[in-house]
Amino acid sequence: MKIGIFDSGIGGLIITKAIKEKLPEYDMVYLGDTLHLPYGGRSKDAIYCYTERAIDYLLSKENCNLVVIACNTASATALRRIQQEYLVKYYPKRRVLGVVIPTLETVVDKYSNKRIGLLATEALVNSGIYQEELQKLAPHMKIFAKVAPLLVPLIENGGEKWLSDVLQEYLKPLLDKNIDVLVLACTHYPFLIPYLKEILPPNIAIVSQDRIIPDKLDDYLTRHPEIDKKLNKNSENKFCVTDITNNYIKTAKYIYGRDIKLEKVVL
Repeated sequence: MKIGIFDSGIGGLIITKAIKEKLPEYDMVYLGDTLHLPYGGRSKDAIYCYTERAIDYLLSKENCNLVVIACNTASATALRRIQQEYLVKYYPKRRVLGVVIPTLETVVDKYSNKRIGLLATEALVNSGIYQEELQKLAPHMKIFAKVAPLLVPLIENGGEKWLSDVLQEYLKPLLDKNIDVLVLACTHYPFLIPYLKEILPPNIAIVSQDRIIPDKLDDYLTRHPEIDKKLNKNSENKFCVTDITNNYIKTAKYIYGRDIKLEKVVL
């Protein structure tokens, strides 16, 4: 059985690469729903529908025992229902994990009493999940969210030359709130770190999920040997997408650091 990693597009390859570097021996399958990206402007029902189809594919067709929903929007909008309804009905012994709570746990642990800025998609901000979960973990901390709808399309479609100007526009209201920490709440956003370092004051810490999720997954597998022992450890990788374009191939190579074979699948 394998570890599955699901994202709404190619951006999740950033986290996949980081997980593979941390856990190189595990067999992994990446699935990017490039046909329907970006998820950030979709309705809640649509996001759940796309996410359920992806999870079903990874569990039934790829024989994954554990799936990480790397997409923040899907984690916020669909994860709880996937866990409480879909898994209970069809795959009660398998697990699907998200990225929101692991991210917040790290932020609270490292940056207690700080003012947090959140750069995210519209659906994620509207869900209020970061604010809701932060209240449970550290009610004294404040979080300020900014919707950034143009970032994913620019990253996925070769719009690098416009990123600095767009980022400055999005960051201004967060900087006006005197944030101490900026959380990049999208799998695509680690791509933005070089641009952010040029814009942000040096005292503002940048929290990127590719630095968080691999360690959290490693810890989860250590704490759940009943899951870990079922996972194949042949160091095999597979990369699936729901649509292939030349630009997706180019972006995947840039993110992963080498040519990778993208296989088109139908959900």
